[in-house]
Amino acid sequence: MTADTGKPSELAGTDAPDRANTNDKLEALETFRSDATGEALRTNQGLKISDNQNTLKVGQRGPSLLEDFIMREKITHFDHERIPERIVHARGTAAHGYFQSYECHSALTKAAFLQDPGKQTPVFVRFSTVQGPRGSGDTVRDVRGFATKFYTDEGNFDLVGNNMPVFFIQDAIKFPDFVHAVKPEPHNEIPTGGSAHDTFWDFVSLVPESAHMVIWAMSDRAIPKSLRTMQGFGIHTFRLVNAEGKGTFVKFHWKPKQGVCSLVWDEAQKLAGKDTDYHRRDLWEAIEMGDYPEWELGVQIVPEEDEHKFEFDLLDPTKIIPEELVPVTPLGKLVLNRNPDNFFAETEQVAFCPAHIVPGIDFTNDPLLQGRLFSYTDTQISRLGGPNFHEIPINRPVAPNHNGQRDGMHRMTLDRGRASYEPNSIDGGWPKETPAGPRDGGFETYQERVDGYKIRQRSDSFADHFSQATLFFNSMSEPEKEHIIAAYSFELGKVDREFIRARQVNEILANIDLTLAQRVAANLGLPAPTAGTVPVKPSSLKQSPALSQMNLLVDSIKGRKVAVLVADGVDEGTVASIKAALEAEGAHAKVLGPTSAPVKTAAGGTLPVDASMEGLPSIAFDAVWIPGSQQSVQALSGNGVALHYVLEAYKHLKAIGVSDDAKDLLDLLRLDQDAGLLVGDGKVADFIAAIKQHRVWAREPKAKAVPA
Repeated sequence: MTADTGKPSELAGTDAPDRANTNDKLEALETFRSDATGEALRTNQGLKISDNQNTLKVGQRGPSLLEDFIMREKITHFDHERIPERIVHARGTAAHGYFQSYECHSALTKAAFLQDPGKQTPVFVRFSTVQGPRGSGDTVRDVRGFATKFYTDEGNFDLVGNNMPVFFIQDAIKFPDFVHAVKPEPHNEIPTGGSAHDTFWDFVSLVPESAHMVIWAMSDRAIPKSLRTMQGFGIHTFRLVNAEGKGTFVKFHWKPKQGVCSLVWDEAQKLAGKDTDYHRRDLWEAIEMGDYPEWELGVQIVPEEDEHKFEFDLLDPTKIIPEELVPVTPLGKLVLNRNPDNFFAETEQVAFCPAHIVPGIDFTNDPLLQGRLFSYTDTQISRLGGPNFHEIPINRPVAPNHNGQRDGMHRMTLDRGRASYEPNSIDGGWPKETPAGPRDGGFETYQERVDGYKIRQRSDSFADHFSQATLFFNSMSEPEKEHIIAAYSFELGKVDREFIRARQVNEILANIDLTLAQRVAANLGLPAPTAGTVPVKPSSLKQSPALSQMNLLVDSIKGRKVAVLVADGVDEGTVASIKAALEAEGAHAKVLGPTSAPVKTAAGGTLPVDASMEGLPSIAFDAVWIPGSQQSVQALSGNGVALHYVLEAYKHLKAIGVSDDAKDLLDLLRLDQDAGLLVGDGKVADFIAAIKQHRVWAREPKAKAVPA
């Protein structure tokens, strides 16, 4: 800067007659300047405003509604213009990409990004764990956040959900209680990144509405194999509104193109110690290698006239709509194809909020959603140091935003003009409201008639807490049921107070499934319950196959990782052959040796390896292949690390293929051949088929006795 002008040094010495040219240069350098002249009045997310005079109310003289996100953004920004505050955020990882609609969905919504199948809308997706801090492990048993920011031409739309379709509570007023209970206990800050402790189980055993979500959390859904192989859900029932003003209830679904699969519990625990960053590393490396993760966005569509035709309430966030009742209609695809340039600037500072919507998308009266509309913005103000978090580059909409909001901590925009209010006549009245309309109009809240007393009361239609938890358990395969029983037993086994364990078994599990309760009771040394404690509402749907991950695999091994174990004397040709076969299917083969040094081949040459077996353990791979020759197999048979490698892969139910020469190694380990333990160089096709099944579930009872 220069002392006399205060202008950037490259502009110093500019003569007065060239002042116009100077201003042009200055504006070219300072692209964050704004000029509201001729611009529409918009929210900070770029949404055009149709009415800036009136708060959304129940009737003309009724109470104002919490869901008025335009009023709340305006007031919240004003409230924090002088009071900055910041807190730490949870652990997460993210990536850039795009969303592309399959076709024009104008009959369903007027949202522009769902109209043009030729347009790619930029997105930023953040995945996260819920309970643990930034330093916790990726593979802990926990719910995973799945938040997507669509940078649409009409403003930002944030679809903020989880990898499970329901939540622990029905009303937002209980959210602080739930979070306080699941967080580490206050006296010793233990456990980190886990829910196996007294306060969590005390809370959920006293709050029956949590039963459905808890059984999801005790299932394999809570330990996903990777972020690329988990579903995402919007949780709540939303509305889509078309250009004619017709509203339709919807639930949002993300379905991964790589199928849905999970870790096994022993594997998840070991990964938490050996590779804390396992999920974020997997996502990063997949994108760098060009294995772009892809999901399909779909919606379950419920016409407004069918709102009350179900055995549950659409507004209850602890309930799903089984896909057998309402199938998912595909809307478009999401592709993640670029990693962030800077973790803090992008992944850590991205700010999501369910209230960030665009014309054609609107809310319902779900009491958990209504509270989230307020809570997220309030949190971001503290976490990101003030009300101007929308100016951080990762949060900026691609649509312009002009309004009378000013100042505050970390303000970047250099506002010009004298009027920071609306209406005004000083600046020609700009920025101005945009009247609501079917196309390119200002945002107009869906006109829903609401009549009723102001009360604090839960709807009777929210009272069934167990039937869908029962449906979930009944829909699981036998291995998945065993995993749920084991998860409850492990978690409750960490609870010190026996009366909490007994309450969860007798008053929650016994109402879900009596056998489940009895099995868990036996594992905890508790008396087995003989009946539930409340009458359970019968469900006409006994099973929902769409809930079992066994039914959500894909006929592909694209992106899977296979370890090829070698030692001195290996046949280089068989290594090349198996690598070529796997890579032809889109899988990635890594050659691993006893150390990181190259191994000697049977032909007298050398074969480079990608890493040592200790450096990349079996838990980092989907399958293992052991090529010949006899010399190489003999060397592996005398190597404790190699033997452990095979035993651990066997214990974790992974596909294992060995050449004919390696049969002696299996005999040494006393492992019997099965559908996923294959012998013979000609078994490559069967080996690939076994990888597609993700696990060899029939092996599980025998594998439990194998030390690894």
